[in-house]
Amino acid sequence: MAADPRNQVTDDRGTRATVYGPSPVVTPLRTVGTAPAQRTDSRTGDAFGAAGAAAPAPVALPEAGGPRDAVTRLRAHGCWYPSADADGAETAFICDRGGVPQLWAGPVGSDEVRLLDSSPDPVKEVSWSPDGRWIAYTTAPGGGEHSRVLCVRPDGTGRRILAGADPASSAYLGCWAHDSSSVAVTVAAPATAGHAGSAGYGGSAGYGGSAGYGGSAGYAPVALGPADGRLADTRLPAGWAERDGHATLLGPAAYDAAPVPEPGGPPAAATAPAGPAARPDGGLSVYLIDPDGLASPVLLTTETHAASLRACDLSHDGGLVLLRRGPRGRREAVVRRTADSATTFAMPVADGDPWIGRFSPDGRTLWLRSNADREYAALFAVALAADGMPHGVSVVAERENTDLELLALAQDGRTAALAWNVQGASELELVETFPTGQAPDRTGPARPLPLPHEVVTRVTAAGTGRLLLALSGSQRRPGIWWAPEGVSLLRTPWSSQDEDAVPPGRPPVRPVPLRLTARDGLPLSGWYYRAPGRAPDEPAPCVIHLHGGPEEQERPVFHPLYHELVGRGLDIFAPDVRGSLGHGRSFVDADLGAGRFAAIEDVADCAAHAVTAGPADPTRLAVMGRSYGGYLTFASLVWHPDLFRTGVAVCGMSDFLTFFAGTEPWIAESAAHKYGHPERDRDLLRALSPMNRIDALRVPLLAVHGEHDTNVPPGESEQFVRAARERGVRAELLTLRDEGHDFLRAENRRLFRRAAADWMERQLHL
Repeated sequence: MAADPRNQVTDDRGTRATVYGPSPVVTPLRTVGTAPAQRTDSRTGDAFGAAGAAAPAPVALPEAGGPRDAVTRLRAHGCWYPSADADGAETAFICDRGGVPQLWAGPVGSDEVRLLDSSPDPVKEVSWSPDGRWIAYTTAPGGGEHSRVLCVRPDGTGRRILAGADPASSAYLGCWAHDSSSVAVTVAAPATAGHAGSAGYGGSAGYGGSAGYGGSAGYAPVALGPADGRLADTRLPAGWAERDGHATLLGPAAYDAAPVPEPGGPPAAATAPAGPAARPDGGLSVYLIDPDGLASPVLLTTETHAASLRACDLSHDGGLVLLRRGPRGRREAVVRRTADSATTFAMPVADGDPWIGRFSPDGRTLWLRSNADREYAALFAVALAADGMPHGVSVVAERENTDLELLALAQDGRTAALAWNVQGASELELVETFPTGQAPDRTGPARPLPLPHEVVTRVTAAGTGRLLLALSGSQRRPGIWWAPEGVSLLRTPWSSQDEDAVPPGRPPVRPVPLRLTARDGLPLSGWYYRAPGRAPDEPAPCVIHLHGGPEEQERPVFHPLYHELVGRGLDIFAPDVRGSLGHGRSFVDADLGAGRFAAIEDVADCAAHAVTAGPADPTRLAVMGRSYGGYLTFASLVWHPDLFRTGVAVCGMSDFLTFFAGTEPWIAESAAHKYGHPERDRDLLRALSPMNRIDALRVPLLAVHGEHDTNVPPGESEQFVRAARERGVRAELLTLRDEGHDFLRAENRRLFRRAAADWMERQLHL
C-alpha cells in the first residue's frame, strides 16, 4: 500500500509529514519574539512553563540482592517477561517464586538463578541493555498503580531509581539506545492542587492518595531501603549535587525566528525551556536517561493531556525515534527526528502489546504492527529516506481474520518473529526481513515454530539466531522457553514444572470454545470450563466471568481462579463481549458510546447460551469480573436483576463520572474515547452508570478492591456496597492491602480466590 499523497501535510517551514489518521502531528520548534523560551504541545498548543516537574534525577539505593533461591518458595510459580543479555546466554525475568513478582536473572541452560532485587515492590517490566552492563526494570511501590523505573547491574550492584522517585509521579520503560548510552523513560507529572479536578479529571475527594500514593501534597521523594522495604534517606550522595535535574533538549539550542501566527491559526511552537518541561495535569514526557549518571536527562518529547506515550525504538544512529501515543482504540505510531523534533510519519496502530515496531539497522525501513485501514493487524514495512520521510508503505505479512499480536526482531534486524492470534491461541512463525534477491521492504517465506503452550505472551531476541519466549497455557503456569537455533523450544530449568501447576489429583480443566449470536446478530464467543465429576448433560451452577479492558481477550491459559472455582463444582463460561480484542477492529469499536448498552445485553445473551449449550443451571447463575469486567458485573446485576443469583465485582467502576474524577489523568484521557467524555457526554455516562440503577439490585454482592488502586479508585466499590446496604441488600467489600489494580502478592491472590469461591458456594447453595 503506497502512501496517499492526499494525506501529506506541510507546515510553514516546508516540513512534510505523512499522516494516516484524523490529525497530523507536526512539531517544529522555534523562538517566537522575546518571550521566555517555551515548548508547545503538538496537538493542543499548550505551552509548558517552569511550573512543571523537574526532569528525573537518579537516586542511589542500597544493594538489595537476595539469595539464589527464595527464602519461602512457592511450590508452583510462574516466570515471564524475559530480556536477554548481549550474547543471549543469560536472561533477566520476572518470577513470583518468592510470593511477589521480583527481578531474577540467570543462564538459560542452568537452574543457577539469582534474585537481583529482594524488595517487596512488584516488578512489571524488564529490559537488559544491549551491551549487557545494566538491567532496567519497572516496579510498583507498595503494589499500587504508580510505578518507577530502576536499574541494577547484572551482579546486583549499583541499584538506583532512574525516574519516579516522587511517590506522586509515575514512570515506565521505553527502549534502550542501541549504544546503551541511555534508556528511554516516560514520566507522568504529579497532579497539583492548581490542576486537580480540572476538566472533570484527577482529584475528587476520597480518591487517589491513600497511604501516600496518588498525589497528596506534602510527600517528599522517597527511596526504598534494603529488603525490608523501609523508607531510606533519599538525599543525593556526594558527587551528585551539581545535577539540578534540568532537561536538555536533544537538538539545537535555538531555532530560526518565525512570524507570530494569525488569530485562529495553528499555534506557534517554541524552543524547549531551560528548566523543567512537563505540565502537572496529565502531561507525559519521554526522557533519555544515562544509567551511569554521567549525563543529564535528555528530553525527547512532552505532551499535555496525553493518554499514552512510549518510545519504542531509536534508530541505530539516534537520528529517529519511534513513539507510540494516543488513547485506547486510537493509538498511533509516530516517527520523529531527534535533531529538530519534526514529525516525519504517523500511522494508526492496533491496541495490545505496546512494542509496536522497530527500525532496520540502517534506519531505512520501519517494521510496524498496524491495523491501519484494516480489520486485523498485519506487518507493515515503511520505506524511509535518510531524513525520516516515508516514500512507500506496504503490507508484507498478513493473515485472513487473524491479528498479528506480537512482533519481535532479532538483534541483527534480519529475522522477525510474528505471533498470530488465532481464535485466542497463538501461532508463531519466523520470517527473514532482508531475504536475498528481494527489496529491503519485503520478507522471505514464513517458517512456523511449534509451541508447547497455547499462548505466547512475549518474544525477545537472545543473541544471534536465538529467541526467548514467555508462554502460558491452560494446563501450565507461565514459563520461559529458549529457542537456541530458532527451530525447537527448550524449557528453561528454573521455570515451574508442569506437575507443579496444581495440587495432585486435581488436573486443570481444559476449556472448550463456545460460539453464539447476540440478539442484534453480532457473533460472540468464549471458553467454557466444565467442573469435573458431572455427567455431560447434568445442569451445573455456572459463573459468567468477564475480563477487563474491555480491550482484553479471553485466552486458553491457566487461571488459578478458574481452577479454584471448578474445584468447588462450578462451571465457568468466560466470553468475549463486544469491545474485546482478537475479533477485528469493528468488534473492538462496537461498544463505543451508546454501544455499551449492547455490551451489557451481551452478558445476558452469554448467560442464556451457557444454559442451552453448557449446560448451566438457569436457577444458579452468577456473574463475576475484574476492572471493566467488574463494571459489567455491577451493570448486569442492575440491568438484569432476576437473571443472576449473585455477583462478585473486582476493581470495577460503579459510576463513570466519579471514576473520571478519581482516576489518573492519563487514564482519564484514554478512557474518554472508550466510554465518553465526562463533560460532553455527561448524560450518556450517567445513564451507563450502575449507581444510577442501584434501586433495581436484588441479589447479594461481593466487591473486591486493592487499597492502592488509582486506576479504578476503591471508592467505586465502596459507594456501590454502601448504597446496596442502605437498600437492605446484602453486600460485602474485601479490601486487599498493599495491592493496586492488579493483585500481585501470593497471599492476597489466595485470599481473593478463596473468598470469591466461598461466596459463590454460599450464595449458590452448593
